[in-house]
Amino acid sequence: MESTVSLSILALLLLGLSQAIPLMEPQPVDITAKILTINNGSRQLLVEGDIFIPRTRNALVCPSNNCFWKKSGNGVVRVPYTVSADFSSSDMTVITGAMAKFHSKTCIRFVPRSTESDYISIENKSGCYSSVGKTGGKQVVSLSLNGCVYHGIVEHELNHALGFYHEHTRSDRDSYVKINWQNIDTAMQYNFNKENTNNLNTHYDYSSVMHYSNTAFSINGQDTITPIPDSSVEIGQRKELSAIDIQRINILYKC
Repeated sequence: MESTVSLSILALLLLGLSQAIPLMEPQPVDITAKILTINNGSRQLLVEGDIFIPRTRNALVCPSNNCFWKKSGNGVVRVPYTVSADFSSSDMTVITGAMAKFHSKTCIRFVPRSTESDYISIENKSGCYSSVGKTGGKQVVSLSLNGCVYHGIVEHELNHALGFYHEHTRSDRDSYVKINWQNIDTAMQYNFNKENTNNLNTHYDYSSVMHYSNTAFSINGQDTITPIPDSSVEIGQRKELSAIDIQRINILYKC
């Protein structure tokens, strides 16, 4: 009897604790790991892990401005979009929440498409990927339901569509990171080629949502990207647009 009473008291205590202590929030998703893992099985030809090709230009070096989304007379840059019916209401909450970050910090406005000929089409394809900049006509931003619908990943792919490459491939990267070629499969080394980017007079940003993590494309678990001179600097953050990401959007689009 005494044993039964003790167990009952213990059960009540545990129940009380479970109600008093909130459930732990899930750990932030590792953008790099998610994107590269999912895209490993993609049927598309992708570079740098999630950039859809063919690429004919770098949106940040675009003299004719035909690879930028156009600004309207009121200073707003409208990016029309459609979304596949594959996405649930909870998926849409994530997607529109990511869009809202751009809306609150920049002059970019993602707006449902009406009759615009140039627009992004958010679809459930085989991976997480996007073209860079405005390509003209319908351009797919793929957010596979098999792991791409996370706030940081949606922001990452939408930022590609606005015209931004990955931070570790910008033209001056060798002053800020060391690429450890020996840890990268030779067939994958093209993913670390530098781009001819206009860096908009902004600092290299280790905290950019566009920066890949230390072990991206690693064949042995060792670092492929090492910050210099301080190798302990964190790279490949997985939450959302950084302050410099936002600054660059505002400079590029003259917000």
